[in-house]
Amino acid sequence: MPARGAVTLFHLRGTRIGVDYSWFFVLFLIIWWMSETYREILGVPQGDAGPYVLAVISALAFFTSILLHELGHAFAALRRGIQISDITLWMFGGVARMSRDADSAGTEFKIAAAGPLVTLAIALGCAGVGVAVHGVAPFWEVSKAFLLGELPTGVPGGVAVLAWLGFINAFVFAFNLIPAFPLDGGRIARAIAWRITGDRTRATRAAATMGQVFSWLFIAVALILLVNGDLIGGIWLGLIGFILGQAARGAVIQTEFQDRIEGITVADVMDAEPVAIPEDTSVERALDEYFLRYRWPWFPVVDAAQRFLGLIKRGAADSVPEIDRASSRVREVFEADSGGALRVRDDAPLESLLGNENLAQIGALMAVDDQGRLRGVITAEQVGRALRTALTRGGEPSGT
Repeated sequence: MPARGAVTLFHLRGTRIGVDYSWFFVLFLIIWWMSETYREILGVPQGDAGPYVLAVISALAFFTSILLHELGHAFAALRRGIQISDITLWMFGGVARMSRDADSAGTEFKIAAAGPLVTLAIALGCAGVGVAVHGVAPFWEVSKAFLLGELPTGVPGGVAVLAWLGFINAFVFAFNLIPAFPLDGGRIARAIAWRITGDRTRATRAAATMGQVFSWLFIAVALILLVNGDLIGGIWLGLIGFILGQAARGAVIQTEFQDRIEGITVADVMDAEPVAIPEDTSVERALDEYFLRYRWPWFPVVDAAQRFLGLIKRGAADSVPEIDRASSRVREVFEADSGGALRVRDDAPLESLLGNENLAQIGALMAVDDQGRLRGVITAEQVGRALRTALTRGGEPSGT
């Protein structure tokens, strides 16, 4: 799976959209491959820039469609109260990281199906535009040529791009519906099994077993391709098979672990008596009565109604000139938590904190109620202790 925090492109409704470094390698391969393809389709010499421009458009359009696929998952999750921490594009597609797993089979099904539906809509949209521009029969001939691996000739560049984009999205749609966890088809299969059995772990095991079966199948086909001299195809399919198998095994372990901590909330683990600094406190008093007394690097800041506002750090307080500290207020130097990244609901499940980047960075999160009032502080150490207790009580995950 892609590493976190590679290259951030932008943020959308609080969700980081980024690309893994492997994405650039695949982007280069697609541009190189498609530029030669379009050069042959258009029948132009090597020095012509047209095929290269079409290849760049195709590569960017393809990755945009992958992003839209992941956004489909993301918006379906957000509608059901599941936050998305980031969406990352990488060499094998995209990953939308959810703050927690689905809490019901119906939710799992809807989130899993949303991505393929977006991809199908893109494929149909490309076909619709292509048919409107080029006609049904001619556009189908172009699309069929891509499907059969035969390059069409005498086709306008724009129509060739639409045909390829429609074809590749149709392929992604079909591939994602393979019932192999954690592909979308595997998640749909897990949702169905979950609904039938009522047991999430059992359903995950069944779907993950299918994932491992398909991983072995992909690796077997990859070996056949390598023996027949298809080096790139064999290596690519082999990597997909290997990653699919590892992800399937990891999903079972993660689900079993989540079952062991099910029912544990932030309120069960947090420090329910947090030390907070009122926003109208002078910087001088904050230094003398809080930082010097407790020796902590930061403190939560609250308003008169005890609503959490943000953090004041020792460095920010020290940066205020000594002569101004008595008249300066904490509200003037603290870091506001405008995006809500430093807080978590006190009734949130403990599993929602697993992999939380802000918890890892500052070592704690502020637990608030539904009105935003500070109710406690939960540290990474407390989370770790609770997880170790759950493992000790339930035994080590067995895996597959």
